[in-house]
Amino acid sequence: MTQSSKQTPLPAGYRLAEYTIVRQLSMGGFSVVYLALDDDDRKFAIKEYLPRNLAERKQDGAVTVPHDLDRDAFNLGLKCFFEEGRVLSGISHPAVVRVSNFFRANQTVYMVMEYADGRSLGRELELAGGRMEERLIRKWFAALLSGLREVHSQRLLHLDIKPANIYLRRNGVPLLLDFGASRQTLSRRDKHFAAMYTPGFAAPEQYEKEQPLGPWTDIYAIGACLYVCMGGDTPQAAKERQEQDLLVPASQAFRYRYSRELTGLCDRCLEMAPGARPASVLEIQKSLQQTEYSEPERPPAGEGNRLVGWIKGLAGGRHREG
Repeated sequence: MTQSSKQTPLPAGYRLAEYTIVRQLSMGGFSVVYLALDDDDRKFAIKEYLPRNLAERKQDGAVTVPHDLDRDAFNLGLKCFFEEGRVLSGISHPAVVRVSNFFRANQTVYMVMEYADGRSLGRELELAGGRMEERLIRKWFAALLSGLREVHSQRLLHLDIKPANIYLRRNGVPLLLDFGASRQTLSRRDKHFAAMYTPGFAAPEQYEKEQPLGPWTDIYAIGACLYVCMGGDTPQAAKERQEQDLLVPASQAFRYRYSRELTGLCDRCLEMAPGARPASVLEIQKSLQQTEYSEPERPPAGEGNRLVGWIKGLAGGRHREG
């Protein structure tokens, strides 16, 4: 490190407590995540609290707040980040990222988490051609929701559930990553922290500071993930839906591929009014665990023929171009 720079990541080889930094994994407006090794060469992901708008890195690796007026905001974020780590460290569930350590160093806070081999649900969808079998959707999300129930029981919300933050281990067990509760709390309490949510997956109440957040907020995001897994694009942003709702319901868009129970569940999760969504994560989980459900609707003969003709037309067009 030769100069002071906002959000300059720690370099490879940097010694941090009993860990050695290998490389940067990701960087956001709130934190930096690194791959690190401990003294036994075990892999960990370490998240560093480093808010882009408030702090910067000094030459010696320490984090500093250059403007005194930003000190209170930085400390508030530090407290929220530390508290989130404390709560997560007390949760032991295969579907929730395990926090094994959190500590202070370099005038900031670090959260040490398990590093799992696998890939994100978003990447899995790409490899699967954009949609998942209903059997897999039910299996993965039922397991994931078991972990989310444990999170909610500890009075913690995720607030940033999306395919990029759902990780599938090599053994097929899903893992919930990158909690956004502390970021959301800060954006609501201090102007220095811009709102941090993902359009399409963020519930309408996340756009309004005066609206309460709760398990129902994560339920909306689960609905959006189900929608994407059934072959849809990212749903229309909730803020846009409030002005003009153009989202095609799952029960209409996917009725020829998936059961009415699954598409109906997705639609209920994506209700704009929190009270119209499923009452709890447990209710969704039980619905997904049902072993008997209806077959997808059969498309009318004419509609099926039109679809075949359209596909052949596309194929013919590509052939002529070649």
